[in-house]
Amino acid sequence: MSANRPEPNDTSRPLPVLRAMIDAIDRDVLQLLSSRNALVGEIAQFKRAHGVPIRDFAREREILADRCDRAAPLGLQRELIESIYRLVLWGSRDRQAALKAEVPIDIESKTVAVIGGRGAMGRCVVDLFADLGHAVMVSDVDTQLSAREAAAAADVVVISVPIDVTLDAIRDVAPVMSAESLLLDVTSIKVAPVKAMLASTKASVIGTHPLFAPSVHSLQGQRVALCPARPGVWLPWLEQMLRARGLVVHTCTPEAHDRAMSIVQVLTHFATEVMGRAMTKLGVDLNDTLKFTSPVYLMELLMTARHFAQSPSLYAAIQMNNQETHHVVETFVEAAREWSDVVSDGDRERFRAMFEEVRAFFGPFTDQALEQSSFLIDRLVERA
Repeated sequence: MSANRPEPNDTSRPLPVLRAMIDAIDRDVLQLLSSRNALVGEIAQFKRAHGVPIRDFAREREILADRCDRAAPLGLQRELIESIYRLVLWGSRDRQAALKAEVPIDIESKTVAVIGGRGAMGRCVVDLFADLGHAVMVSDVDTQLSAREAAAAADVVVISVPIDVTLDAIRDVAPVMSAESLLLDVTSIKVAPVKAMLASTKASVIGTHPLFAPSVHSLQGQRVALCPARPGVWLPWLEQMLRARGLVVHTCTPEAHDRAMSIVQVLTHFATEVMGRAMTKLGVDLNDTLKFTSPVYLMELLMTARHFAQSPSLYAAIQMNNQETHHVVETFVEAAREWSDVVSDGDRERFRAMFEEVRAFFGPFTDQALEQSSFLIDRLVERA
């Protein structure tokens, strides 16, 4: 009899029975997660009533350490349990934010006008302030409410229009705003919009840049940059509102913001576009390459294809309106030529020297990069 087949008196349970038992256990796990979620709701109520911040790093470290320590004796992988509980904690914070845990009970409702509120980022801004209990007005190209009418009636005005028309929109609405109100923009460049806002109104001015795409599943943990130019009394309020929805706030000058964006956006977008263009010119058969894909190649390919699935007008505006673009692009091309020469010449010593120079530039971040990218690769492989 085959070694793979049980003996007639073998008491091992059939596969369908084992799967049914796992299904039952999974339903119990879901029920327990639901019970945990209900307690999170009570925690949100307590935090709101007592002014306790949503995120407690010490408590999170305590939970992760405890759950991981309990995992090993139960035959569970420490890394697996840590990954699971990081997601559970993320979900907990997201639920607390949705329940307004960091919004004071006696918060005064403001009237917020979103100019361009039917665009992708505009809708995101509308939802953010509406979820916090503020009255939101939307003005766009297809609404009866004009931008100037909305701006004149609002406590807070948010300019959320394409970069190329942002300055025109600012100059249109800013003069009708009261000096006691707040004017924001959400473009990915800050020097020019902030300058235009300061010149066009006596209202408070804070340049704002959500550092995420409006398609994100949750605002929890996403970053937003603030450039207080004439903040008045509004900066603490705005920071509180953004943090209440789980956003991480970073304050900087418009100049520092645009310099950083020349790397974060211009350099990375340009590199992605060059990769996509090179693959097009090579006539690569994507399906053939995917038969041999490594997780790293798949990750690069996904990000490149994601880039070209979106609006060319958006990326053109981002890259062509940053004052640092020319310098960044020229440096990229110079670096590409330098590396091309080394590879073409087969100069292994120079290759090694350049490699070590770049490694030294990244320093300790390389260790963090290895750890976090390995986590992303594992998740990507799981979904493949």
